[in-house]
Amino acid sequence: MSSAKPNLPLPWKTKLSLSLASKLADVTRRKNGTINRRLLNFADITTKIPKQPVRGLKIIDITVDPTRKLWFRLYTPSTDTTNVHSAVTLPVFIFIHGGGFAYFSAASKTYDNLCRRFARELSVIVVSVNYRNSPEFKYPCQYDDAFDVLKFIEGKHCKEFPSNADLSRCFLVGDSAGGNIAHHVAVRAAKTDGLREMKVIGLVLIQPYFGGEERTESEIRLKKAPLVSIARTDWLWKAFLPQGSDRNHAAVNVFGSDKSVEEITGLEKFPDTLVILGGFDPLQDWQTRYYQGLKKCGKKAYLVEYPNAVHSFYCFPELSDCSLLFNQLKDFIQKKSQQKN
Repeated sequence: MSSAKPNLPLPWKTKLSLSLASKLADVTRRKNGTINRRLLNFADITTKIPKQPVRGLKIIDITVDPTRKLWFRLYTPSTDTTNVHSAVTLPVFIFIHGGGFAYFSAASKTYDNLCRRFARELSVIVVSVNYRNSPEFKYPCQYDDAFDVLKFIEGKHCKEFPSNADLSRCFLVGDSAGGNIAHHVAVRAAKTDGLREMKVIGLVLIQPYFGGEERTESEIRLKKAPLVSIARTDWLWKAFLPQGSDRNHAAVNVFGSDKSVEEITGLEKFPDTLVILGGFDPLQDWQTRYYQGLKKCGKKAYLVEYPNAVHSFYCFPELSDCSLLFNQLKDFIQKKSQQKN
């Protein structure tokens, strides 16, 4: 089976950005299992919140727990953006960013730009979760942080939260490692009775980061793809998981055990799920297995594939698949909102 570097159908600027990001991931990872945070923080371009609304968006940072630096960035579209009366409520997008559990933050320019586009083009209120990174903070810290943001919003601890936010129309959304976190948070939300006003009616996993001990066909065939090479993903899983765990841990291989299958099968409140995968993403086989696992558990799930898409294609507005994804998300939001009503 060939493992030659794939001939990616991308503009040269996109290829360059992916190449630089891959090299940064390589030079900041240390053999002793730590990350060179000083270098990474220098290279990670972040965006400060504007003092005034920008292009119809009000953006503020909300602190949840200062002791663990848990916060989220809130994006609220104005009525000029949504073209509706202010009394009309908007769905809530709880977004969890990717980065192998170890990289980026809610302030990273790439994700700030993405969330601004979510809010403007989808007419949603976006909650972008800033969780603790591995390897300094391992499993299940990231899951705890994201779920605690849900509880913080549900408990109305946030006075700045917009009054027109419809908590009965919440969507959990995550890309890559954020997609992994979003799944596990959705499981927690489906188990608890503590979320009474908040209703998670949709789960959106954009190229979610799942895996296992087995090497799949796509991992081998695309092992030289940018960002998610086998060497990088293996290192990141080890940095994230508890000491002594392998990649068949339930956090990684969701449907790797009968116990996990039984658990998800029994969750009546588990939301309908949209899974996005790309034809040039080495993780696509694991993403397909996740979708198939949901179906076997009796859950409603939808799979959308972009044959020419690389991992993180949605971060590059110049790519046509990025616009197609936004159309897909808009359709999913409308469909789930209509079913709710």
